Amino acid sequence: MKKTIITVVGKDTVGIIARVCTYLAANNVNIEDISQTIVQDYFNMMMIVDVNQSPKPFGDMVKELDELGAEIGVKIRCQHEDIFTKMHRI
Repeated sequence: MKKTIITVVGKDTVGIIARVCTYLAANNVNIEDISQTIVQDYFNMMMIVDVNQSPKPFGDMVKELDELGAEIGVKIRCQHEDIFTKMHRI
């Protein structure tokens, strides 16, 4: 299974979760875990997803999520689980 970590950060607006989840569903990406918080007016979401069934190449998905984030006014970062774990090791 290819797990991927997706983070979404930015000013809170209506529809952020809907837009990101709609993109993932359209590309057959399964959300395994999700956490989101809003601190004052800032939105923060972290998802663990399974991209194993997605026909889309990972690089294309990263680019398209980045473009989606720019469109809705947030920063979306998408990383393979092993890279994320190594970058955030203490």
